[in-house]
Amino acid sequence: MAVPKLEMRPLGNTGLKLSSVGFGASPLGSVFGSVSESDAVASVLEAFRLGINFFDTSPYYGATLSEKMLGKGLKALGVPRSEYIVSTKCGRYREGFDFSAERVTKSIDESLERLQLDYVDIFQCHDIEFGSLDQVVNETIPALQKLKEAGKIRFIGITGLPLEIFTYVLDRVPPGTVDVILSYCHYSINDSTLEDLLPYLKTKGVGIISASPLAMGLLTEFGPPEWHPASPELKSACQAAAVYCKEKGKNISKLAMQYSLSNKDISTVLVGMNSVKQVEENVAAATELALFGKDHETLAEVEAILKPVKNQTWPSGIQQS
Repeated sequence: MAVPKLEMRPLGNTGLKLSSVGFGASPLGSVFGSVSESDAVASVLEAFRLGINFFDTSPYYGATLSEKMLGKGLKALGVPRSEYIVSTKCGRYREGFDFSAERVTKSIDESLERLQLDYVDIFQCHDIEFGSLDQVVNETIPALQKLKEAGKIRFIGITGLPLEIFTYVLDRVPPGTVDVILSYCHYSINDSTLEDLLPYLKTKGVGIISASPLAMGLLTEFGPPEWHPASPELKSACQAAAVYCKEKGKNISKLAMQYSLSNKDISTVLVGMNSVKQVEENVAAATELALFGKDHETLAEVEAILKPVKNQTWPSGIQQS
């Protein structure tokens, strides 16, 4: 039986087609434990070989290390630039938040140098709930439009945790100004609140990237990192669900990936990867879903375990130890 190619999905009105699984490069910045340069490059090469064409990073991840590592990996591909889609971010740095026009304009040049690229496909304002949303609307996004005109970026995006930030900004900018939103931790087995926003986003013609299908480590056998902001109740329910899956010979992370991938209105499911093994597991989750469909029985059991904590979120922000 031939293994199906990774599905390509349109990203809003951009004309871009993204692989249904996207490569989240934050772990390349050693955010979740140290990653060698050779492992970083190997994981990028393997991702591309298996059909992943979308790579997402930020200067904040590993204090610029993620961008540098991803840049080395993309260079090693040795393929035409048009064959992959790169997204990076601005406004959030190790030093703190700065959404000023001056800082984000400087930011793109720094990022392009680290990534060893002439342009990025998508440039996103990073975790905008920590800044002034009015500044993002009135100052940051107009500055990004100038970068678009200069050919340094192709499309403009916004990212963050609380879903209401997206409607706030999209209701206040001219139609077609913001091309993409990146939401995280709101389309996974334990929290599917992004679903309510999908019709609105579609009417705005905005492409939808959903990140953290594993809820920043909650839906894994190893459990989340120490700094994870979820409540003890949510953590223990997810741990119980992971144990249940393991006892049935199933993997909760694969189940979680398949849950997130099965909504075709989401352009790509962005998941952090830092090894060839992780890349292969994530792509296998997608190809098995395409061949066999969802594991409805196990999914129903896991949803039952998580029902008391369904859609419980946490205060915003990734804290790095």
